[in-house]
Amino acid sequence: MNHPLHILLSTLALGFTLSAAAEERTFFAFDDESIPWRGNVKLTMVTADKHPANPVLKHGPEGAPDHGHAVMYGSVLRIGGKFRMWYLGMSQTTIERGQAPGYWRPMCYAESEDGVHWTKPDLGLVEFNGSKKNNICLVESEVYSLSRVDDYLTVLYEPDEPDPARRYKCAFIAHPPFEDVRGGRSKIGPDEKRWCSFVCATSADGWQWKVVGDHPANAGGERFEVSGLYHFGGFYYASGQLLSPWQFRPDGGDIGRAMRVYRSADFAHWDQTTALGFARPGQLIAPPVPGQQTHMGAGIWNRGNVLLGLYGQWQDAPQPPPKGAKSHLLGTRIDLGFIVSNDGIHWREPAPGHRTIARGLDGEWDSIALLQAHAFANVGDQTYLWYSHWDCDGEFRNQDIGLATLRRDGFGYLSAINPDAPATCETAFFDAGEGARLFVNADGPVTIELLNEELKVIGRGDVSKPGTRVEAMALPKGRLAVRVSLGAAKLYALYVDP
Repeated sequence: MNHPLHILLSTLALGFTLSAAAEERTFFAFDDESIPWRGNVKLTMVTADKHPANPVLKHGPEGAPDHGHAVMYGSVLRIGGKFRMWYLGMSQTTIERGQAPGYWRPMCYAESEDGVHWTKPDLGLVEFNGSKKNNICLVESEVYSLSRVDDYLTVLYEPDEPDPARRYKCAFIAHPPFEDVRGGRSKIGPDEKRWCSFVCATSADGWQWKVVGDHPANAGGERFEVSGLYHFGGFYYASGQLLSPWQFRPDGGDIGRAMRVYRSADFAHWDQTTALGFARPGQLIAPPVPGQQTHMGAGIWNRGNVLLGLYGQWQDAPQPPPKGAKSHLLGTRIDLGFIVSNDGIHWREPAPGHRTIARGLDGEWDSIALLQAHAFANVGDQTYLWYSHWDCDGEFRNQDIGLATLRRDGFGYLSAINPDAPATCETAFFDAGEGARLFVNADGPVTIELLNEELKVIGRGDVSKPGTRVEAMALPKGRLAVRVSLGAAKLYALYVDP
């Protein structure tokens, strides 16, 4: 295992590369704000393939901090050529009201060279079952209950952060008692014995964390279950699940579970006004679709100019569970759908109801309900998506972590509707700097035209080679748009490299 200083130095050396990559502009086929103009083209979304080695990270042996389950309510980041995973463990295997008792789900750590084969290093930081030989991360706070990671956690890495102690940032769910919460309590909704809150922490190495401040980020607000953390457009955003009665439809009616968004300018102070980020179409029509909800906000991938997300497509059981059932959620099923945002606040579903990762067939390890994560990476010509399984039927079976794959950035593509007619699409205008280049992700030949602000063609070229990142042309400096003539090709994305 590398020493924390070695990882810190390697990540600092990689900082320029990560910053440069963040400046690239991507025009995805499914993003109708980046590619708004379309003629004779249709969007087809793609369902990911399950990796044959699934589950790629399994729960640990008896006595391990993840013996009860290993859950990808967490993050995977590729740093210094290595994949680093933060996930939730749970040592209990008995059940109380559909939950393991005690709520504590320690922040566990794993790492991998290829994203498929994982090791769980002994961090030597937290005593568990009389030993520090485990993979539990240390979280410290002046208020003890705020250091207990009870549910979903998200890790963000910012190599350009001037303060080394803040280069890793995370948000997680804690359940402190009310007497430990400073700054007030919610008067909306029913009283509870504990506070469902989100807590922020920072770290220099990703293993040893310090809680920010002495109270939850939503200390004066709602029963919020944080699931996503991202830095976009000058703000930090924390998105997650809020449910009725704290969450409402725009008309004030019950909405169930839906995605809510908090914001902060500095990661230390969070605005207590929130925005409705996303709800499924069936939650917003009148009357709503029974049992349709948005589970745990979204796991989010920041691509610099656009945000991608996977969310839980919650559907209640057709009938309520019988009296005495092991879980009040018996029969609930969850697949993972796809959403996109261009501002960090408002999210939309390019193809409502599409399943980017579908739960397995009956009897397979991931057959009941899927959980999304802040866990995406482009690896060669593939996109990796890590996820996990939740046995909400109450047995806690097969609570492990899996991997799904797509063609690189292949969440969806544009293609011709009528093959005998011209099929074209045009990007929104963008500013190209000196030396900028255009790349194409398509499975066949396409023709590229550059447009000026008067919509006149100022450049043209043919891209005959298929591939996930084929150079099309150098771009002149200035404000431009790109027109693509598809022919018989499928167009997945365009990239403008600064």
